[in-house]
Amino acid sequence: SHSGRRYRRLAAGQYAGREIMPRISMYCTAMCPYCVAAERLLKGKGVADIDKIRVDLQPGRRAEMMERTGRRTVPQIYIDDRHVGGFDELAALNAAGRLDPQLRDDARKSPA
Repeated sequence: SHSGRRYRRLAAGQYAGREIMPRISMYCTAMCPYCVAAERLLKGKGVADIDKIRVDLQPGRRAEMMERTGRRTVPQIYIDDRHVGGFDELAALNAAGRLDPQLRDDARKSPA
């Protein structure tokens, strides 16, 4: 039965009736206020795990980030394989009410 697992995380601000969230990955550095702000916004949405790719510790990943996104600034945020952009784009998506549906819809489409 899945019902126990489904509702266990509600206290942590999870959406009702949902077991998995999309994979969130973020290219970031240690001393980046926008990275911290992006993480705070996502955690406030109930995102428990963010795959943080530290481009300051792994220079090769910075080159990968620039190739994938065409940008050199951090953070660069992905919801599953969809590039959201930096903190400004994430905040704009949220302000437009379009972040929550993306976090929900991707979870429904992902294989369990």
